[in-house]
Amino acid sequence: MAKKKNKPDFSRPKEEALEEKKQKAAEKAGAEESDFITPGAVNGITIAPDGTVTATGDTDPEDAEYDGLPLVVIAGRPNVGKSTLFNRFLHHRVAIVNDQPGVTRDPVEATAIINGKPVHLVDTGGYKLTRDIGTKEAELDDYVVERSLDMIDRADVVILLLDAGEITGEDEEFIIKMRPYWNKLIAAVNKTEGGKNEAEAWNYAKYGFNELMLISAEHGDHISDLADAITSRCDFSKVQVLSSDRPIKIAILGKPNTGKSTLSNRLTHSENSIVCDYAGTTRDVVEGEFEYAGRRFKVLDTAGIRRKAKVHDDVEYYSVNRAIKTLDECDVVFLMIDAVEGLAEQDKKICSLAFEKGRGIIFVLNKWDLREEQDNKAIKSVREWMNIMFAHMDFAPILPLSALEGKGVKDLLNTAIEMYGQLTKKIGTSSLNNALQDWLERYPPPASKTAHFKIRYMTQQSVNPVSFIIFATRPEVVPEPYVTYLKNRIREDLGYDMIPVQVEFKGSRQKWEVRKAAGGR
Repeated sequence: MAKKKNKPDFSRPKEEALEEKKQKAAEKAGAEESDFITPGAVNGITIAPDGTVTATGDTDPEDAEYDGLPLVVIAGRPNVGKSTLFNRFLHHRVAIVNDQPGVTRDPVEATAIINGKPVHLVDTGGYKLTRDIGTKEAELDDYVVERSLDMIDRADVVILLLDAGEITGEDEEFIIKMRPYWNKLIAAVNKTEGGKNEAEAWNYAKYGFNELMLISAEHGDHISDLADAITSRCDFSKVQVLSSDRPIKIAILGKPNTGKSTLSNRLTHSENSIVCDYAGTTRDVVEGEFEYAGRRFKVLDTAGIRRKAKVHDDVEYYSVNRAIKTLDECDVVFLMIDAVEGLAEQDKKICSLAFEKGRGIIFVLNKWDLREEQDNKAIKSVREWMNIMFAHMDFAPILPLSALEGKGVKDLLNTAIEMYGQLTKKIGTSSLNNALQDWLERYPPPASKTAHFKIRYMTQQSVNPVSFIIFATRPEVVPEPYVTYLKNRIREDLGYDMIPVQVEFKGSRQKWEVRKAAGGR
């Protein structure tokens, strides 16, 4: 993006004018109370185009936060060594390993570095064919299978782990169930250490797998070959590092002449954005970087957004549309509102767009110093009024500011850091479903003879924007008040109280067609 510059002084050589401008900027920076903003970068994790991660600081790549990771799922019947393989890739024990079948029930998830590249690795519960129909144990087995199949559905790579011993009925049925996922499936026959059981293991070739390999999860035999097969199938182009090294991207939006450029210049210690009393001086998106409290920020100062009827020329039309597009690039929006003039229709439009995209939003009441009433009572009054105007955004912070005097800037940036923490927060599937069970018990779904539904489980689909999927039977009949209840519980109980949370309801999988009594096939 182009950086906007002040009009040059043509009365002297360009170099002389530029030197004087730098000197004045330095003097101004020294005179202001601005110790909280310094230039520079924070070392962390870097990622190459091929997905290879490198630690340039103290952070372990497995401990860093990522977005867009390929999803790699380990699937199979109980007790074939799924948890052992999971722990092997993590180089330490996370999943419980035991000879008793069915120890893993909830999917166990972690970031694993395979061949130097990060993936989202999932150890699923085992598929059980044999169950006592109608028992609590059978219901739990159905739940485990349903969760496992959902993970397989969403996976980029599926490792179908098989036992080198006798091929069982559960193996055969699970292989049949895997047919729709053949193109993303790697069949790995486990427990073949030192050439053991190789003849039996190759019996699986009759099923026509695209890729079949023999491994030992416990002893590490041929794990490097499996790792090569996994990473060769993964797309790492969308992987982003969300460690502290990544700058928090702030879009400063609002109608013309609300002080956007004044705030941008104060934050970045520059005069990249022209500031004057004439509305509409910023046309392009102006970028700048700064550091505060050990965190890097990138600020995007945008053109003021007017009502369509007031956009008079092609340049302004482009500028306004470019400003709106920054919503796709930013993490947090500073919605600048003139504290004297109040809200405009454009503010509502920006708010709706940011809400739809799941961006963090802070209502910034700029020029607060020009108001006659500036006490806490005045702030409370404005907050109550804005909560009425933006009922669906009553969680968004409302902060007074004087960009010209620098009052309120620290509170604004502290809030942005806290908000970014919520935007990038990932919650494990087990923790989510423990919370869901608590919410369902606290306030059970309303009973209805004609609109019966059952909520099964939930997963977190993404961070930044934060979104969840709740699986239910007949999701179309879940009452809107109950949807709102669950959204509020997610926001308040899981630590997302400052940001929009997107919740999608999906139909859970139908129960498995085959229902066999214990010992039967």
